[in-house]
Amino acid sequence: MAYSIDFRRKVLELKERDGLSSEKTALRFGISESSVFRWSKRLEPCRTRNKPATKIDMAELARDAEKYPDAFQHERAQRFGCSQRGICEALKRLKITRKKNVLPSESR
Repeated sequence: MAYSIDFRRKVLELKERDGLSSEKTALRFGISESSVFRWSKRLEPCRTRNKPATKIDMAELARDAEKYPDAFQHERAQRFGCSQRGICEALKRLKITRKKNVLPSESR
């Protein structure tokens, strides 16, 4: 969970006011030293990660989704040699969603 902006400001203000090092400031507030250092560079937290897919070939995944439209994600993951969650995120990036039948099934 991310710390609030107010808390981050308070930590940095105290660091500046008392002339503390990042290490001493971190010990005083019970947070990591790297957090204090990172906040001094950028106060607001990152909202998105913007990390490209590294293991999954997106063009190949698009062809696979076209060839096997009813395949489960775990089946695709086996074919691509990655995790089911990786396939899920890659399909989101391709804007490929599971098509649901809008008509109810017949009941006897």
